Order: sequence, then C-alpha cells, then structure tokens
Amino acid sequence: MNDHDTTGRSTAGSDPATTAAQAHRPSAWRSLPKKKGTWIVAAGMTCAVAGLGVFSASTSSAASASGTSASGTSAAATSTPTATPTAPGSGGGARSGPTAGGSTGIVDTTSASGFTFATATGVKVTVDETAGTAYLRGTHPTSASAVHKGSSVLVLGTVDTATITATRVVVQPGGDGGAAAAKKSGVIPFQQGTPSPTKSDGKVPSDYTEGEGTVVSGTAADKATTAAQSVFAGGIVDRVVKLADGEYEVHNISINWPHHVFVSKSFKVLGAE
Repeated sequence: MNDHDTTGRSTAGSDPATTAAQAHRPSAWRSLPKKKGTWIVAAGMTCAVAGLGVFSASTSSAASASGTSASGTSAAATSTPTATPTAPGSGGGARSGPTAGGSTGIVDTTSASGFTFATATGVKVTVDETAGTAYLRGTHPTSASAVHKGSSVLVLGTVDTATITATRVVVQPGGDGGAAAAKKSGVIPFQQGTPSPTKSDGKVPSDYTEGEGTVVSGTAADKATTAAQSVFAGGIVDRVVKLADGEYEVHNISINWPHHVFVSKSFKVLGAE
C-alpha cells in the first residue's frame, strides 16, 4: 500500500464511476485503542468544511471530524516528495482513469491557467483551472483573484497523480494548509525507501479488502474528501470508494500513512490505516 513517486501534469478528465470487485461484507468494525482520549469528534479544518457549505447552492455542508493519534511523527517532509497513484487493478479501488478527489495546502505559484501548492508534508500539486471552476472564500463566493501566493486552499476536482483539474477551490482565511491537522493526527510524510507502517487509528472495517467498492464522484466524493482532509491533511486524495454498507473509503497517495481513511454515511471520519 506504499505509494511511490513520479509526478506528471495532466489536463481535465471526466469523473468515472468505476465499479471495483464487490466484496459482500457485514458492517463489522474493529475499535482500536484510543491513544489520547476520544478519537473522533466533530470539528476539523473549519474553513475547508465551511467551503462545502455553499457549494454554489448545489450541495449541503460537509461534516468534518478531528481526532488524535498515538503517533508523534512530525508532518514536515525532509525532501520534496511527489505522488504516484496505486496502479488500477492492484488494489485500493479499481479505476479506469483520473477520478474525483482533492487536497489541501499553501499556494506557491499562480498563472493564467491555474496555480501550484504544497501540502502539509511538502507534496507539490499542480491545479488546472477551467471556466467552470468555482471559488469560495470561506463560505462566500469569490473569484480566482482570491487565490494568491501564501493562500491556504482546499482544492476539489479530478485528480491525476499530482495534478487536480479543479471544480472547486476554497480559500481558507487564516488557514495553514492543513499543517496543524496533519501534525495532530500523526500523518507520516513519504520518504523514499521507507515502508509504510502497519497501524490503525479509530474504527476501521474488520474485513475491509483493498480494491472493494465502487469509485464515486460528485457531491459524495467532495464531502468525503473534505472530511478526510480536515483530519488527515498532507497527502492527495486520488479516489473515493463507496463500500457495500454505504460508508466510504478515501484513498491517500504521496504519504506513508494513512493510505485509507474511513468516512461514515454522514461524512464524519471514523478511522484510518
């Protein structure tokens, strides 16, 4: 489940809804030891979730969650990591091409066609803007001019490795690009040659099989991505999978942990591994 790197820039692709091998599983969950008290509570990256609250009058507010982790690992990367998706068919949700997801970070450069930003773990992300890209400042509609160097942003859209064709950009006033959330939840940056640890936090399905479920797009993918990024910032969500029981698995690349974030039907973070 370790994601390795080769960043490529891509243009827009449509959101596929590819069905992976379905595993008919009961809604069984295992509760893991809670390291710093209660694991999942409501709250998170306030402006990121608030941005979903308007969705240009087309979607409802996304619920967010915050948590704690036993890991004291710093989210600061020692070098500039890049992103590589899990190959289709190799587990982690089959897909036929770029899928819905997103990421959070601090804007580095801007241009007429988009911008770049760095995540809390230093992953470089390229954002392609289109005529249909919507912009929010917190909960209020704004324009592309609100995005400038140093802005904290949540970007939702179609993800192809480390390039996002943006459908929505939320500028988070006073945000830190997810650095505090990443540190609090123990996100582990990607380091070449370092294997991903085998650990879990919160509630994860006891019989989850990587590759099961249906890849989703649209409102559900945006809400699940926002919830996951509000707690486990630092990586790139390259797909959201709806499981047989209606919960979601949000898949992260470009970090060593966590690769799978589990989100409830009401878009609250349940756990991660």
